[in-house]
Amino acid sequence: MSMSVQPGQRAEVQYLLRLGDACLVLSHRISEWIGHSPVLEEDLALGNIALDLLGQARALLTRAGQLGEQPLDEDQLAYLREERHYLNPVLMELPRGDFAFTQARNLIAACWLLPLWTRLQASSDAEVAAIAAKAVKEVRYHQQHAAEWVVRLGDGSEESTRRMTAALAALWPYVNELFASDAVDAAAEASGLGPAWSSLKPDWDAAMDEVLAEARLARPKDTPHVYAGVRGVHSEHMGHLLSTMQSLQRAYPGGVW
Repeated sequence: MSMSVQPGQRAEVQYLLRLGDACLVLSHRISEWIGHSPVLEEDLALGNIALDLLGQARALLTRAGQLGEQPLDEDQLAYLREERHYLNPVLMELPRGDFAFTQARNLIAACWLLPLWTRLQASSDAEVAAIAAKAVKEVRYHQQHAAEWVVRLGDGSEESTRRMTAALAALWPYVNELFASDAVDAAAEASGLGPAWSSLKPDWDAAMDEVLAEARLARPKDTPHVYAGVRGVHSEHMGHLLSTMQSLQRAYPGGVW
């Protein structure tokens, strides 16, 4: 097995990789809480959320590998690509942060994934539609769980409110990338594979505003900058994340359990 792979450049493959990589990288970040959560129940809850996202990533990467210019399996795509070939939004790769940061990011991600998976149930690709039918049920729980914590911390003590406010402020500059459409989006929308990400914004706004209102938190101001993780331009944190996530496969190429 090659120590590095590059997936095909077809638009449909890129579209699936963007979503698959988003789920994969966010799953890894959430898994970093295992053994470190403030209460045992959250160890279990966050572990389950990470596993759900990992399952979604596996299914999407498998499908992307089948559609690419050269057949690649989920392990090759997850572990043997270079940093520039990962297409996840930068939001997903940011360091774990504190508990408020994690729950705020989980809410932002779930409010984005839920309308996306909902629409993907009608995908012209039957495999993708089947993946979406299962994923939408999982992400609905992820959204509810994160929303409960954002409200609990946002409308809690002075310290918890401060931390949640700071978390949202730190995350908000990365949100625009979740709704930035381009030629890949346009091709996916035209073929019926999936929706353009820009079309998800109204649903995301409504879901986020509802939670923030209940939490008595002000919505941070939008910023014009758009990050380019979906085009392979990542933050300084991505390389460190991959060095950990890929270490076993890089050390023992082709190793399986």
